[in-house]
Amino acid sequence: MTEYEQEQDAPAVDAAGADGTAWRVFHATGAAPAGAPPAIPPAPPWREFAGQPLQPAPADDDRAERRRLGAEDPRPSLRDDEIDTVNAALLLRRPLLVTGPPGVGKSTLAYLIARELGLGRVLQWSVVSRTTLREGLYAYDSIGRAQAIATWRAGVTAGAEASAGAGAAVGAGVEPAGREQPPQLGDFITLGPVGTALLAYERPRVLLIDELDKSDIDLPNDLLHALENGSYEVPELVRGALPAVSVFTDDPGARAEVVGGRVECREFPVVVITSNGEREFPAAFRRRCLPLEMRPPSREQLVSIVISHLRSRPEGVDTLIDEFEKRVREGGTQSVDQLLNAVHLTTAGGFQADTDGRKLIELLLRDLAKGR
Repeated sequence: MTEYEQEQDAPAVDAAGADGTAWRVFHATGAAPAGAPPAIPPAPPWREFAGQPLQPAPADDDRAERRRLGAEDPRPSLRDDEIDTVNAALLLRRPLLVTGPPGVGKSTLAYLIARELGLGRVLQWSVVSRTTLREGLYAYDSIGRAQAIATWRAGVTAGAEASAGAGAAVGAGVEPAGREQPPQLGDFITLGPVGTALLAYERPRVLLIDELDKSDIDLPNDLLHALENGSYEVPELVRGALPAVSVFTDDPGARAEVVGGRVECREFPVVVITSNGEREFPAAFRRRCLPLEMRPPSREQLVSIVISHLRSRPEGVDTLIDEFEKRVREGGTQSVDQLLNAVHLTTAGGFQADTDGRKLIELLLRDLAKGR
């Protein structure tokens, strides 16, 4: 029996805290909860927040989950130390700073957590060199609002002129035109992925901040303030002095009420920050994150990934896995996605894995570090 099989047969031992909730609630099985989702342990006193009003629970995004994770598979897809680090981040309400070679599954981890804990749609923020914190928090369409106000004012003026020329009709009980409400400020504000994740939800949202190492040098420190405080302000709403405003969120078709122009979470989101190691982050930022270095998957994990995505174990898959592992051992930069593409291609009807077919497999399994 292999070490992996022994781990499968071994009973799970998760010590419970004073409230009876096990601290280890995430097991990386890739299986959605059969009934009620598992309870997440209470936050430390210094990571408790009191945001309001509570927002409705987000819907699931089954398509995105299937695309990232494949079918549900009861076998763990991470190593024990990696699972423990994720659980520690959940318990301590701290972001995960996930590093590792390209294609090892850093971004997929966010979807794995969301599915297993029943936390709904993953909020994803993809970072580039020009990305600013405001883009992650919210967007304000000032031009659209100015145009809408101008159109509304023109309608009011036209309505007033029409009313002046139709006094008799008004006296007969006919309402004059041009009395629509002015454009609402909230209709021109959309919360970004970070801003939506920091709304007040009863259970935490999952926020994926992808490739933060590509950002401008100031972004990690700017982001640190919002994540440390679990809150932020929308200056346009603060200046508007309205008690509550309904704005759009990053969830399709959804809106949320913002009170006093300030957003604060109730449960700190599950934040997964990925990095390909292109540069170092400031010490103040790293101090507030839990580091998780993901290693290439084991053979058993590769088999599990192939089965979950292809819904079967195709003939000849072991040969491709052998070749994939050999390339990794030789120091090549390989992605699990390359293996899935090669397996799917070789199982296509009529494909011949020799001569030109062999060239295609070599192309799919090429070393990504060589630039071609």
